[in-house]
Amino acid sequence: MSAKSKASKVGIIFIALLILSGLVLMYRGNDAVVLATEKKEGILTAEQIKLSFDSVSGRMIKEAVKEGQHVKAGDLIMELDPTDTDLMIERLKAQIAQLDAQIKSTSGTMDVNLFRVSNDEQQSFRQIDSQRAAVASAQASLTNAELDYNRKSALVKDGAIAQYQLDDAIMALNVARANVESQQQLLDRLLAGTPDTGRTDSMNLPTIEQERAEAENISNDIEALTQQKKVLEVQLHEAEVAKSRLTLKAPEDGKIINVLQKNGEMISPGVPVVLLETQRVYYDIYVSENQAVNLHEGDEIICKTVAGNKEVRGKIRLLTQAPGFADLKQSREKGQADLSAFQVRIYIEPGEDVLPGQTVGVNLD
Repeated sequence: MSAKSKASKVGIIFIALLILSGLVLMYRGNDAVVLATEKKEGILTAEQIKLSFDSVSGRMIKEAVKEGQHVKAGDLIMELDPTDTDLMIERLKAQIAQLDAQIKSTSGTMDVNLFRVSNDEQQSFRQIDSQRAAVASAQASLTNAELDYNRKSALVKDGAIAQYQLDDAIMALNVARANVESQQQLLDRLLAGTPDTGRTDSMNLPTIEQERAEAENISNDIEALTQQKKVLEVQLHEAEVAKSRLTLKAPEDGKIINVLQKNGEMISPGVPVVLLETQRVYYDIYVSENQAVNLHEGDEIICKTVAGNKEVRGKIRLLTQAPGFADLKQSREKGQADLSAFQVRIYIEPGEDVLPGQTVGVNLD
């Protein structure tokens, strides 16, 4: 066979293969867009937390962790100097104890005064009863004196007795009247303007009521002291909370990535001191609109690591429109119009043995 015939056959075979490859490509649709949508890959990323002291400041006296150290939730991370806070707590406790003593003393004074008022009231009642009896006795004496005067007046007219005997009766009558008036004045003084109903136990004597009001008014002083104590108790609680915040603990299991502050440094509130890598691991993939409609937040996804081809279970937590950079723009040979992309964030289920930074792929063909 001549060289020209061989060249013709090779050319025909090449052209046939080229046509066949084009047909296969057209049948399978293996252009750039199709290949990009068949398999999605993402980098495993661990969520990181910046730990800081909440609303407290001070000098660090204990750095309990190092870079690369694994910690459990509740493990000690750092501690600030509590000296000033401890002094404040002790001072507030002393002030509260002082107020407790004042409240107890004032309450005792009020109880004593009320007891004294009750005794004064009972004593006044007894004096009133006694004076009422004295008035009755004086009234009886006056009645007898009046009877004696009337009898002797009649006898003097009849000449049966001497005039001096009538004079004695008149004097006795005047003395009896004066005595009744005197005893009544004493009773009125004891009653102090209170109507005499004859029932002593039901009387409200003004002097006793005034003493009782003065004694009960001490309760206002006790209430004022009690409110002061409540204010100090709130301040004490705030100081105790502030002291608890001087100790920084791990909020969850994780790995210390970076320790930003060292022993002896002054720490300000809210300034990050430690970078903690959590065990919450996720990766992002970007899918087309046609693929997005078949995915839902909460769906379980099986992916495989590029290294080791290990299956890893995950769950879709976020499905949203992706930023513009993820859209496919004029990527087909025939001038395919722009295709909007959607971001899918998949969190790895706890317990999967993977490392942040690994590449995982999801086949969405």
